[in-house]
Amino acid sequence: MKKFILTLACMTTLLLVSCKESTQDKVEDATEAVGDEIEATTDDAIDAIDSTATKVGNDIEDDVEEVKEDMK
Repeated sequence: MKKFILTLACMTTLLLVSCKESTQDKVEDATEAVGDEIEATTDDAIDAIDSTATKVGNDIEDDVEEVKEDMK
């Protein structure tokens, strides 16, 4: 009976360890995927900010030119 319980305990331990390893792999893969998504989203946000800043800068320059023309 003791051998059976010991064998059962060893098999259970092996199953738990193997599950933990696969779970760790899945968590690692998910973490990498989230990191890649964050990086892509950040790049998109930076591009949008740069584009908006350029447009605002151009609008300001155009308005300054209009004010100069109006002052003449």
